[in-house]
Amino acid sequence: MKNWGKMVLFVILIFMGLLISLVGYTSVISSGKTNLHANEKIDNNKLSISEKIFITIGGIEQGMFIRSNNIENPVLLFVHGGPGFPNFFMIEKYNPGLEDFFTVCYWEQRGCGLSYNPEVTIESMNLKQLAFDAIEVTNYLLGRFAKEKIYILAWSGGTTIALPVVAKAPELFHAYIAMGQLTNQIESERIAYDFMLKQFKRIGDKQAVKKLMKFRNLLTESDIVSFYNSGTRDKLMHELGIGTMRNMKSVFKDIFLPVWTCKAYTFREKCNIWKSKLFFLPKTELKNETLKIDFAENYPKIEIPIYFISGKYDLTVNIDLSRNYFNRLNAPLKAFYTFENSAHGPLFEEIEKFREIIEKDVLQNSINMSDK
Repeated sequence: MKNWGKMVLFVILIFMGLLISLVGYTSVISSGKTNLHANEKIDNNKLSISEKIFITIGGIEQGMFIRSNNIENPVLLFVHGGPGFPNFFMIEKYNPGLEDFFTVCYWEQRGCGLSYNPEVTIESMNLKQLAFDAIEVTNYLLGRFAKEKIYILAWSGGTTIALPVVAKAPELFHAYIAMGQLTNQIESERIAYDFMLKQFKRIGDKQAVKKLMKFRNLLTESDIVSFYNSGTRDKLMHELGIGTMRNMKSVFKDIFLPVWTCKAYTFREKCNIWKSKLFFLPKTELKNETLKIDFAENYPKIEIPIYFISGKYDLTVNIDLSRNYFNRLNAPLKAFYTFENSAHGPLFEEIEKFREIIEKDVLQNSINMSDK
C-alpha cells in the first residue's frame, strides 16, 4: 500500500509539473501582439497597420484587431461565427491574406474573446443587440478611415448578425460576402444527423452510432436543440470531415490548442475566450435563437450585391439549404461559389481560390467566377 501511495503521489507530481510547464509556456508566447506576415517592403510601408484596440460599442468596451497592408484600400468588417466564438486564431494560423485587398477589422462580439467582461449581461446577448453593435462598429470604421461604404464578410453564425444588418442598413455597404450562410438551421441539423448516422453505420463505428442514437428522435425542436448544443455533434462532424475544415479531424488539436498558442492574445484574453465559451454563452439564449430563426423566410430581399460561399462538404451549415435560399433571394447582383475541396471554412481551406474571387469578382462588382 505504501508503494501504491508513492506511485499515486509521483503521478500527481508529474501531472502538476506538466500543467505548470504548459501554463508557463503559454504565458511566454502570449505576447498579445498581432503581425501582418508582411514582407520587409511592406513592413517599412507607413500605410500598413496592425493593431489591437478597444472602443465603446453598445455601451460596453469591445475589442477588435485592425490590419492592413495599405490603409487606403477598401475597408472590410469580418463578422466571426458562433455567434460568440472568435476565430482570429485561424486568421493568424492560416494567413489567408485579406489584408492585401482590404483594411480588415476583426471585431470580437460582445461577451466573447476581447469583448468578454463582467459588464456584459446575459439579457444583452441576443441577435438584435449584436446587429446594433455591428452597425455601430461599421460607423466607427466609416469615420476613422473616411469611407462612404465598407464591405462585410460574415462566417457561419456571423451571418445571423450580418444578414439583418445589410437588410436594415444597405447604404453602409458595398457588398455582403457570406461564408456558410445560415438559413433554416433546424432543418440543417436534421440533414446532418441523418448523414452522420448513415456514415458511421456504413463504416461500422458502433461507438459513434451509439452516441448518435441518444438523439435518434429529433422530431421535436427541443430534441434538435439538445443535439445542436452537444459536444457529440461537433466531435463527430469533425471526424467525418464535415465540420470546420475538411482535414480538421480533432476539435482539441485543431481548435482548442491553436487558441492557446495564438500570439495575438494575452494569457488572460485566452482564458476569457474559454470562460465565455464554456461558462457564459451557455447561459444565454444566443445559440437557441440562432437555431430557431428561419433567415431565408425573414430576409427575402437584400439591396446590395451578395456573394455566397460554401464548401461542398459543409454539413455544419448545409450547403444545399444555402444554395436554395440564394436562388430565391432578390438582390441587384448575386453569385454563389462552391468550393470543391472544402467543408465549413473555404477561406482557410482553398485560400488562393478565395483570394481570386475577392480580387476578380467582389472588388470588381462582377460575378464571372460564380457557379454556372
